[in-house]
Amino acid sequence: MAQRDASIQRKIGYSEKVIEHFTNPRNVGRLADADVTAKVGSVACGDLIKLYLKIDEKTERIEKITFESYGCAANIATSSILTELAKGKTLEEAKKITFNDIAEELGGLPKIKMHCAVLSKTGLDAAVSKYYAMKGKAKIDDTLVKLLLKGVLDPITGVDIISSRIVESIAVQDREVTIGLRAEEGSKLAEELEGDIIEAFEGLPVAVKIFYKGKGEAQQSAT
Repeated sequence: MAQRDASIQRKIGYSEKVIEHFTNPRNVGRLADADVTAKVGSVACGDLIKLYLKIDEKTERIEKITFESYGCAANIATSSILTELAKGKTLEEAKKITFNDIAEELGGLPKIKMHCAVLSKTGLDAAVSKYYAMKGKAKIDDTLVKLLLKGVLDPITGVDIISSRIVESIAVQDREVTIGLRAEEGSKLAEELEGDIIEAFEGLPVAVKIFYKGKGEAQQSAT
């Protein structure tokens, strides 16, 4: 069965290294003592990654990094190679990893699968930025909020909710983040997005309020 699956992946255009990381991914699973996590993507749209990072507080070096993934072979492979590239690096060094670095390390990706490398990079950036904010080394501002929300995908189109303009407004005041969404309160879309948004802010000392266009307010907190 494994040989048959590998043969199919080759026909799709995956390199041998993509297939190898898909069939034998590195650093898989939940990290119980993670200092920060970041989830990007959505099961509903087909690609999801959650990263777990253990960081040496003194040197800001990534001691451990693992992932959980749901999606295609490229999604698993890019997440796997990302953990290999980031492990042992300082946070500033890890930030310099690009989605092209991820793709090149895998021997290339089909164009239609490059978004998987972008998603992995988005997850790493979100984790690093969250860690800095948790340690008081970065502000929880519009820039951080937009970065975290770019990891939340519209389950219908697979496009992040910033680029697709589902997010209509963002306001950050003290320890409260207010997000206006172009969605009907109580709809399936709203329910799916709300859960993903709250998880995106997991670990940050902020309260998250979500407003739905013309449908009042729903409030959740992330601690």
